[in-house]
Amino acid sequence: MNKAHVWHPFTQMKDYNNSDPLIIERGEGVMLYDVQGRAYYDGFSSVWLNVHGHNVPELNQAITDQLGRVAHSTLLGMANVPAIELAAKLAQIAPAGLTKVFYSDSGATGVEIAIKMAFQYWYNRGQSSKTGFITMNQAYHGDTIGAVSVGAIPLYHDVFRPMLFPAHTIPYPYAYRHEGGAAAAMEDTLDALRDVLEQRADEIAALIVEPMVQGAGGIILMPPGCLREIASLCRKYGVLLIADEVATGFGRAGEMFACDHEQVSPDLLVIGKGLTGGYLPVAATLATGDIFDAFYAEYEEQKTFFHGHSFTGNPLGCAAALASLDLMQKRNLIEEGKGKAVFIRQKLEALAGRPHIGEVRQLGFMIGIELVKDKRTREAFSWKDRIGVRVSQRARELGMLTRPLGNVVVFMPPLASTEEQLDAMIHILIRSIVDITEGALA
Repeated sequence: MNKAHVWHPFTQMKDYNNSDPLIIERGEGVMLYDVQGRAYYDGFSSVWLNVHGHNVPELNQAITDQLGRVAHSTLLGMANVPAIELAAKLAQIAPAGLTKVFYSDSGATGVEIAIKMAFQYWYNRGQSSKTGFITMNQAYHGDTIGAVSVGAIPLYHDVFRPMLFPAHTIPYPYAYRHEGGAAAAMEDTLDALRDVLEQRADEIAALIVEPMVQGAGGIILMPPGCLREIASLCRKYGVLLIADEVATGFGRAGEMFACDHEQVSPDLLVIGKGLTGGYLPVAATLATGDIFDAFYAEYEEQKTFFHGHSFTGNPLGCAAALASLDLMQKRNLIEEGKGKAVFIRQKLEALAGRPHIGEVRQLGFMIGIELVKDKRTREAFSWKDRIGVRVSQRARELGMLTRPLGNVVVFMPPLASTEEQLDAMIHILIRSIVDITEGALA
């Protein structure tokens, strides 16, 4: 039935239908179990979103308790208790000034909201010429049309280009692939941004960025200070800053939000994935009071933000999010995660001398290992080598699940993983890389 009826996302179905499909039946802690009873470590947090592991009693209970009250109630002109409580909590833990919370159901829809808010913000303020957006090359912000318009991964986005609105694209600082290293990569990014702003600031509504770590582009790390300079330039030229923290939020990048690394407070913040601990599809776009005030007017002025989703502020999802945030605090996951991140870094040092390891990139629990055909020249493997896919397949054979980004092997375990579990996962990860790139399975 699976092969007959299910069309899987980001999956070439011809490959899939010729493979041995993995069908998950249940989860427990950091382990997932398939229908044959085989166990696997969840080495990529079920696509970067699981925080506490699977089948967590506290989260299960929160959802069960809320289910006994009401499963869903709209936020269109109404409210529900968990959505109110979660909004207050998010305003408390978010970067300073982000006090207004607009709910949605995925990172892509959260980005759509941020884009539309930024556009209408300037329109409502009488500056209707500010309609453009700045993004960064290899950016991924989701798969809906607006989110794709500010995306810049050719493989994912080029086929849809005729459907999209244009955006100004500047480089994301990719130190490993820049001849001048981190400093020069950062300088190129800031120079390109400065050039666009100097020439077109009166036409630009906002810049959108994945702060500190560019996810789907290959787990690319920003050099220190780059995000702070980007924010400063946006303020100087009167352009809004949208921080897409769908992947980096809730401790994944080592702080509650990646913006916290450089004390940056964006005008709009998009969150999702780890918001509910990885349990239910809830996302949110947080805005400053200044953004909100541009929409706050008499009814007949028609400055309302005409946007909404059927399941916006779903009580079950909001209850799960509240329980997840409470559990993060009780277990001190952010601070403990910093120590575990050091443990991961030390364990991955075993890869340093391997002939096909280009770079190991890490911020918190976000790790990308770029595999290269030639370590000296940094020559990349070709697509037909399918090197990342083969490493991930080998990891599955050895008992761990992950998905690659081209030639970059991704490791993003749940934040609640113990050092013993991390050690076991890293052992599988290293063995899988060695087996495929230089071993008998190469």
